[in-house]
Amino acid sequence: MSDDTRNDVSRKQAEEAVRTLLRWSGEDPAREGLLDTPKRVVKAYEDWFSGYALDPDDYLQRTFEEVEGYDELIVLRDIQFESHCEHHMAPIIGRAHVGYLPDGKVVGISKLARVVEAYARRFQVQEKMTAQIAGCIQRALHPLGVGVVIEAAHECMTTRGVHKRGVSMVTSTMLGTFREDARTRSEFLKFISVGQNR
Repeated sequence: MSDDTRNDVSRKQAEEAVRTLLRWSGEDPAREGLLDTPKRVVKAYEDWFSGYALDPDDYLQRTFEEVEGYDELIVLRDIQFESHCEHHMAPIIGRAHVGYLPDGKVVGISKLARVVEAYARRFQVQEKMTAQIAGCIQRALHPLGVGVVIEAAHECMTTRGVHKRGVSMVTSTMLGTFREDARTRSEFLKFISVGQNR
């Protein structure tokens, strides 16, 4: 397959699909301002949906065990992301907070952010994305517990439909001690201070 073909769809076909949508919307794709729009949209899609070409589990393959017995929470908060709603293809803009309680091994913190990014750069449902991130960390590190909280605004709700601005959705997935032990869960939520000014 050439670089111009992905998933059995050529770049030319993808660009023609954009022209079709422009015509359907009432526009003239041959108008000067829109001549390069199909190319730009397809190029944007390559970036926005690059997560399909990534395996998030790969990011967590390299772990470190020399942690001098560290056995407390590890939390990375405010990981900003952009995704797209699989129902309307509208943007989802938010922040992810990720924590885990290690059981002998840890991973580089940038890798946690890369896992979030890999799942975000796909068509998504926030609930599914939250569970996917937690599951990936659980599979790779086998920690005592994992917590993932995502706060996001959905443009499918703010720019269409009910047109409600300033609304954010919060989802969480808690595994292991984060689910079973209220103290661990409470400590994690205190660390990330969801919805509070820090």
